[in-house]
Amino acid sequence: MTAIFDEGAPPSCIAPFNLAAYVLGRAEELGDKIALAVIRPGGAERWSYARLEAAVRGTATGLLAAGLEPGDRVLLRLGNTVDFPVAYLGAITAGLIPVPTSAQLTVPEVTKIVEMISPRLVIAGDGIALPQGDVPVLTQQALEKMRDLPPAPYAMGDPDRPAYMLFTSGTSGIPRAVVHAHRAIWARRMMWDDWYGLTDTDRVLHAGAFNWSYTLGTGLMDPWTVGATALIPEARVTPDQLPLLLKRYDATIFAAAPGVYRQMLRTQVPPLPKLRHGLSAGEKLPETTRAAWHEATGTPVYEAYGMTECSTFVSGAPTREPPEGASGFPQRGRRVAILTEDDVAGFGEPGILGVSRRDPGLMLGYFGAEAETEAKFRGEWFLTGDMFLMAEDGALSYLGRADDMMNAGGFRVSPIEVEGALNTHPEIIEAAAVEIAVKSDASVIAAFYVAERDLDEAELAQFAADLLARYKCPRLFRRVEALPKGANGKILRRALRERYEETHGQA
Repeated sequence: MTAIFDEGAPPSCIAPFNLAAYVLGRAEELGDKIALAVIRPGGAERWSYARLEAAVRGTATGLLAAGLEPGDRVLLRLGNTVDFPVAYLGAITAGLIPVPTSAQLTVPEVTKIVEMISPRLVIAGDGIALPQGDVPVLTQQALEKMRDLPPAPYAMGDPDRPAYMLFTSGTSGIPRAVVHAHRAIWARRMMWDDWYGLTDTDRVLHAGAFNWSYTLGTGLMDPWTVGATALIPEARVTPDQLPLLLKRYDATIFAAAPGVYRQMLRTQVPPLPKLRHGLSAGEKLPETTRAAWHEATGTPVYEAYGMTECSTFVSGAPTREPPEGASGFPQRGRRVAILTEDDVAGFGEPGILGVSRRDPGLMLGYFGAEAETEAKFRGEWFLTGDMFLMAEDGALSYLGRADDMMNAGGFRVSPIEVEGALNTHPEIIEAAAVEIAVKSDASVIAAFYVAERDLDEAELAQFAADLLARYKCPRLFRRVEALPKGANGKILRRALRERYEETHGQA
């Protein structure tokens, strides 16, 4: 039997279609219900569905009046304020293509993005770095004045046409502009039951930045589509303040990256009687973190796997909990496979996870890079670059990035497994496992860890040996102040490897 999951195709996206019209489709019906609260310990900025839709459609009117035309790209340089979703949905309403970016990007980084995508306009918040050059800039103050303009009609059309773009670093570290169609929001319907358990009575608190696809979808668009309330901490909120916000604002679902859960657990988490469960994505959730969260709150965490190119398509859920150690199941309506170098793998055989070209959530492609886009496909399958095992019941177990996989004496070793063991050490805050070259023809597994003090290497080696097969055990240990991570919280193992090899060289 081959490792392919296919329980039938999802319903086809309706046409004509507009992503923003779909997300705000219940706004008139819900009226004064709170759609968004940007929260902080001292209060919240609340927006009703009626007010939100009026601001979105007024902004669309303002952008068109400024001379923009359907298909033009608009670079968003905004923080975690309501201006972000209003500008994002306002642009899509008008048929423009918004391009969210992290507020933390520097001038050179933003300038490089502008050179890649040639936006017609930059919408910028106060104090956020702007690109060099002569691209017109719309200030946050000018954006806010557009909210009261008459509503623009939704630009309806083919659901396969471009709707928005997101940047991903990819495995090479070179930013890529991922182009998504309007239908991408329709594909997220498969997550409602097979990840979130989402209903219109939920209050979803997401701890991520608005520009991240995880936050945009899970934290904002999906709750609004079903008529729920989105709770987003303002930018100044720290992880140790999140437990209080979960309690104070009666959150029923909490979403964050694994690192945020770990940081929150360093503080006393109060009783959270309204919380039903947590959601985790962005990187592998350590079992120790999952167990500690359950012990502290009495609630489970449902993990999901996805990527910028296809959002989230593998997950656990309240109605479909995966077996211990597995990341989840492909959501019903998806078609996925485990691929070896030249064929489809068998059940229980490691390989690269592939998702079918037919998936409505799959990107249209990388902007201006047709050859690079096609290189990511093998026939029907889009290659994620991540290693998995598939069980006969469809459960998927994540093994790590294909380029993060380590080789020890001919055995392929997942860094996730090694890190999971090391993270159980009482003094290790966080660990990363990396294969590094120590000679021109030899490499070893190295463990980099964050702790309050240097730990005895012999003691660490014995600790690892008690939990892992010998060939999986690190041969050297190094304490670091912090592990390098990308904007979405993923550990940059390649950066650790390169940093070590540059510093120590090869014998």
